[in-house]
Amino acid sequence: MAVGARSGADDPEESPVSPGGGASGEEPPGDGPDPEGQGKGGYQPDDGESTPAPGKKQRSFWKELPILIGIAIVLALLIKTFLVQAFSIPSNSMQNTLQRGDRVLVDKLTPWFGSTPERGEVVVFNDPGGWLGESPEQSGFGAAVQQGLSWIGLMPSAEDQDLIKRVIAVGGDTVSCRKGGPVILNGKELDESAYLFPGNTACDDQEFGPITIPDGQLWVMGDHRQDSLDSRYHQNLPGGGTVPESKVVGRAIVVAWPVSRWSTLPVPSSYDDIPSAAMATAVATAAGPAGLGLALAVPLVLWRRRTLLRKEESAQR
Repeated sequence: MAVGARSGADDPEESPVSPGGGASGEEPPGDGPDPEGQGKGGYQPDDGESTPAPGKKQRSFWKELPILIGIAIVLALLIKTFLVQAFSIPSNSMQNTLQRGDRVLVDKLTPWFGSTPERGEVVVFNDPGGWLGESPEQSGFGAAVQQGLSWIGLMPSAEDQDLIKRVIAVGGDTVSCRKGGPVILNGKELDESAYLFPGNTACDDQEFGPITIPDGQLWVMGDHRQDSLDSRYHQNLPGGGTVPESKVVGRAIVVAWPVSRWSTLPVPSSYDDIPSAAMATAVATAAGPAGLGLALAVPLVLWRRRTLLRKEESAQR
């Protein structure tokens, strides 16, 4: 915030003095040559210091301060609504990717252009219903300050029911996990070694599936798999444990605080090896009855062709 200097508007105003010593508007005595080259009634040359025009007062800093604060609040609201928002990590469910107390910046811009969450992204989303208990009521001066700061995006709201997890599967995907095994996504094993909490297994505490994710829904899980009440534990709720895309606030893109933990949150490369839902369906179809019929038809067609060729050769003889 720029700080304005006092302009000297409180000093008594004086009329500028002409070279002849008279007040402004008086003709100097005589009309001889001007040794300074200023001309009749001219003012002294500018010495590099700006002088307020007579009768015009500049606005003081204290009068401008409310305007500056107002502009700052409007900009903060625009940034919070359309660009990025800070969130605090309240639990250990995303260790070691995120630690309790970390502040992450969430990208809220790309969803405005039609972008939807992708596999492997870490996202913040509103409670789809029943995932969190009721938040405790807070009162007093501290609660009022937090409410004001959260309104402009400088602090998370105590009333917000938000969670942060990693997207494992999106609409159309089929996902499953058995005790002692990895997550199977669209028929392929998912390598989670880049982010899974050391010592954790993929789902030994809560196996699931296979589940086909409805369009517009997400299957999410925490990186600290044995300390995360994620999609696996809410399959009895509406949506079967999935999260509507409309509940997603945005993608967490960077750990901003503390400075010692500054880092980005990219999508692990292991998700590049997972086939799309459409491709997985095509493979499954090919491996089903239609695929088996095709596999049996090929040798029959070849056998029939060889038989016809033999008959033609015999007839020619």
